[in-house]
Amino acid sequence: MSDHTKKDVAAEVREFLSTRRARITPEQAGLPVYGGNRRVAGLRREEALLSGMSVDYYVRLERGNLAGASESVLEALAHALQLDEAERTHLYDLARAAGPSGRRSAVTSSRVRPTILRLLDSMTGVPAFVRNARFDVMAANALGRALYAPLFDSPLFAQRGPVNSARFLFLDPAGRDFWVDWDKGADDAVAFLRTETGRAPHDRALTDLIGELTSRSDDFARRWARHDVKFHRSGLKKFHHPLVGDLALPYEAMELPSDPGLRLNFYTPEPDSPEQQALNLLASWTTTGTVVPSAND
Repeated sequence: MSDHTKKDVAAEVREFLSTRRARITPEQAGLPVYGGNRRVAGLRREEALLSGMSVDYYVRLERGNLAGASESVLEALAHALQLDEAERTHLYDLARAAGPSGRRSAVTSSRVRPTILRLLDSMTGVPAFVRNARFDVMAANALGRALYAPLFDSPLFAQRGPVNSARFLFLDPAGRDFWVDWDKGADDAVAFLRTETGRAPHDRALTDLIGELTSRSDDFARRWARHDVKFHRSGLKKFHHPLVGDLALPYEAMELPSDPGLRLNFYTPEPDSPEQQALNLLASWTTTGTVVPSAND
């Protein structure tokens, strides 16, 4: 691992641990509070003392030195800082990245296999697409492309590719119209990207994307500074589609084990719901066939 990468990982560790500590109040940690004038947000370093860990060692960890931290130390950190599942996983990812070998993740697949394309093509009743962890849309079925028409039609991607929902969200004004709850979508997208930096700290394309969004979008930069992380598994997304109006669609996001870094995403509204009727109408206007975006699509 290069010295530059080591510094990047140490900085990420430092900011992640300090921001997690800053959000915990003494009351949440079960500590007595004396007086009302506290100079720090959340817990002081000495208040974050963990069983079997000295203040000096904790300070060393929070300064970015996770290399060599044992599993018991990481678990103690996760417990003391009240980390959720995504945050705990991110902590372990950072510890592995900080290790002597600077663990590298598997290279993200650059293409969608024919079997997955056939699966997409068979999913005629639901919008579905495959994306990587950088939010590049790698392939979409006809209904998926119809649902995401504002993204595919964005002038952002007229001269460059691939189609990328994070760029559309933050850099195209149409993104605020398409996503009804834009703030939640923005929060989630940044947290997903932050999670990926821990899993794949050597991904140059990911680093370039984050650098571009940070420099071009104050909304992105402000959220990036929070160091929030989150898993992308399931939930509800609300859209304002230019043809069929408002939609509230439950989604599932499934990793493809044979294709590192790729995820299959699909939307499944309730049968006979207004959303299903709207998708049926949208489907009647679409052509069949799976879409694999090209570099300028």
